[in-house]
Amino acid sequence: MQGPGPADPSWQGGAWGARAVCVLCPNPSPMTLEGTNTWVLAEPGSTDVVVVDPGPLDEGHLQGVLDHVAGRGARVALTLLTHGHWDHAESASRWAEITAAPVRAVGRGHDDLAAGELLRVGGLELLTVATPGHTADSVSFLLPAEQVLLTGDTVLGRGTTVVAYPDGDLTSYLASLERLQTLTGSGRVTSIAPGHGPVVPDAAGTVAYYLEHRHERLEQVRRALDVLGAEPELPGTGQDLADLVVETVYADVPREVWPAARLSVLAQLDYLGVL
Repeated sequence: MQGPGPADPSWQGGAWGARAVCVLCPNPSPMTLEGTNTWVLAEPGSTDVVVVDPGPLDEGHLQGVLDHVAGRGARVALTLLTHGHWDHAESASRWAEITAAPVRAVGRGHDDLAAGELLRVGGLELLTVATPGHTADSVSFLLPAEQVLLTGDTVLGRGTTVVAYPDGDLTSYLASLERLQTLTGSGRVTSIAPGHGPVVPDAAGTVAYYLEHRHERLEQVRRALDVLGAEPELPGTGQDLADLVVETVYADVPREVWPAARLSVLAQLDYLGVL
């Protein structure tokens, strides 16, 4: 789940560089933007592909990904999950059945991904980058040959993400953004292939904006608390403190995504020691 943003009909998926192709899942919504980006990665000329985030349990979408893989005369050799939210991972078991490919993620027992782990499939190399915060199990994948980072919901193609409290944690998320800022500052990452929305060609600028935005929101929450007080429940209002902070700080955000904004507010209150 992520922050607000209307669908952009110009983003329909497609290739980014010589090694990455997005097959867009038809599950658009204010929370998923144009839909879930399922990424198919392969070294040029290889018949082994890696699929990142097969998406929700949508048989039509899964068949579309299979058709794309078959159309290039390839097979799925490995599936990776950026995190366990349904719109990225609900189909993982079904996808494993129909592809016979292993599925790897953070927190899946013997298939756990380790931070800094280098994955090699058919000549393709991917580096596992730990990016918890949106969720505890969030992970990104660096494709060094393209200088592109696949971020799941850690960084989106448009708008900003939700820190999905209580599984998500703002301290972890800020640390992850700082880790990404180091990667972009070194030139190892120049673009971002997100889990929702279009490819981001300016990785450094976007990560810097995300960090600035988070600190601005924290300051807004601090100011709201100065006005509202810091009691966890406000007698006689029918609302708790998080609800009132959402109304104050996220007043410019459509109401349909206020439940998601509330999760981020709870993460912010936890970070500030109010919860």
